[in-house]
Amino acid sequence: MTQAAVREETPEKIIRYSELLSEKLSALRLALYPPEARKTLRTFTTLEVAQMLGMSESSIRTIDLSGTGPEPQRLANGRRAFTLAQINELRAHFAGRRSNAADAAEIMPRRRAGDKLQVIAVSNFKGGSGKTTTSVHLTHYLALQGLRVLAIDLDPQASLTSMFGLQPEFDVGQNETLYAALRYDAERRPMAEVVRKTYFEGIDLVPANLELAEYEHDTPRALATREAGAELFFQRVAAALGEIEEHYDVVVIDCPPQLGFLTLGALFAATGVLVTVHPAMLDVASMSQFLLMAGELMSVIREAGGRLEHDFLKFALTRHDPNDHPQLHVVALLRSLFTDAVLKHPIVETTAIANASIERKSLYEIERTSIGRETLNRALESISAANAEVFDLMKQAWGRK
Repeated sequence: MTQAAVREETPEKIIRYSELLSEKLSALRLALYPPEARKTLRTFTTLEVAQMLGMSESSIRTIDLSGTGPEPQRLANGRRAFTLAQINELRAHFAGRRSNAADAAEIMPRRRAGDKLQVIAVSNFKGGSGKTTTSVHLTHYLALQGLRVLAIDLDPQASLTSMFGLQPEFDVGQNETLYAALRYDAERRPMAEVVRKTYFEGIDLVPANLELAEYEHDTPRALATREAGAELFFQRVAAALGEIEEHYDVVVIDCPPQLGFLTLGALFAATGVLVTVHPAMLDVASMSQFLLMAGELMSVIREAGGRLEHDFLKFALTRHDPNDHPQLHVVALLRSLFTDAVLKHPIVETTAIANASIERKSLYEIERTSIGRETLNRALESISAANAEVFDLMKQAWGRK
């Protein structure tokens, strides 16, 4: 060991490690997504399109042959391949041909006049509970159903941001996170200025980086100097969303793994809450503390005049191994205590998600040739069933079947 290395103090050592890791991650990103280092969304086969729209393959082919629909790509094997934008064109086409409004809504299930914006907060303060995995898959699933989705990364660790192909320390600058729309000083920006388009049709993103942590430091000072009638901290997320709500059907918020001011703001803005939980006793014990603290803090918000009305509060079982007997006991315990507040379909633990995350992709993005067909199908069936439950809850809130 050199003399210089001996003299290096811990703060400098941590910063050096961070720089080394950031450089390596940047190089890996360039290798994954050359030359512009940006992700693109794959195309979808006629069979996949038919499944998304709930129609037969022949209906899709007929539209193509008649020349009245979008022009799909032709693969080397002669098969058709559609982009998500083209799939949404097909949605609009088929919905327009339905005389029954309910039938049309099944094909084009977007928010209609009088429907409130759905805001889903995905939360827990136990690391490893699957918050980001749940958030990104729910976001992608809803966009594949034709919805206009805003994904908000509220976690300074920025895992959701990374899943959208951005490296926080390089691609997200100062005052470019939700903090910019929440801050208390003259640098506060309109919400529309921090929203970014993504490579995934139908999804916009408000990215994260370490800057978000500043809100936790600023808020106590703002509370101490608050003038009468000024906007309270827990109202600021809802107010920011109110500026752009007409452009979206649903907002998915990946909350930080702590019950701070950001999380409380997200819970106040939310119309629905998903609490992710890994079915192991340590995780359940941690969730118990989370629920106790959340309940107490939300009671304080209510006493301060904040209305907390959620269309649903559900527990999402994540990383579930159906062959693990201790896990099965925990699942049975949660279902006996919370009954139908637990989503019927757990998200199973699978190598498919781990393999996809290496490329920073969800299961909906991954090419079917990159993972074993059976493994991928089982994983997709599990996560799509849970997402479909959440989508049904949204439709119920909109007064639909």
